[in-house]
Amino acid sequence: MFRYALIGMAGLLAGSALAQQAPVQGQTPQASSTTPVPAKAVTAMEQPLPGDFWTYETRDEITGKVSGTRNNVVTEVTATEISTRFELVGTSNQGLNVYDRSWNLKSSGPWKYQPNDGSGIQSPLKVGTSWRFQADEVNAGNGNIVKRSGNSKVVSQEAITTRAGTFDTFKIETVLSRRPTNDPTRREEIMGQTWYAPAIDHWVKRTVVARMDNHLRVNNTIELVEYGRKQQ
Repeated sequence: MFRYALIGMAGLLAGSALAQQAPVQGQTPQASSTTPVPAKAVTAMEQPLPGDFWTYETRDEITGKVSGTRNNVVTEVTATEISTRFELVGTSNQGLNVYDRSWNLKSSGPWKYQPNDGSGIQSPLKVGTSWRFQADEVNAGNGNIVKRSGNSKVVSQEAITTRAGTFDTFKIETVLSRRPTNDPTRREEIMGQTWYAPAIDHWVKRTVVARMDNHLRVNNTIELVEYGRKQQ
């Protein structure tokens, strides 16, 4: 159950983006503290297409080690949904995630999010905008239901550099809680920061801190290392 919760927040929070976004505007982007890398031209990917891919590296801030690499590939795009195949490199862990066109997760494995997990982007993005979300996570296999609720806010615009390049981004802060209906005394709190780049229709960096019953369980930083379109 916990793994799918992080998928919803990290995309591991599978991605959060919009099929269409206004260009970054307003205040001057702030410089990121990420170690500089040689400049790379940004590949325009404002509209999702089959074959689009994003590869992320996850660093466990508790151990200080890289804990995994995840590939996400768009398999199908319809008027209302985006399907992506994910694979954790070097493992047998793979599957299919289905999102709405705002990159809110709708289903992942046995889990269905009604109406969605709320981890997507709300358009138009601008500093100061905030939104709330609420959903049921329903496990089709065993019938378990988890209540989730939270809120997100666009707090700034920043230029973020990763191994994949330098991107103009919106920084979004998210706080959410999860409670299983079969044991409402248990509570999971997740705090996330997302740097979303409209130019590539995805996020380029994410931090996820999760506490279960007030005990720290996850502290991850996830960064984009490669992305692109299907080679013609």
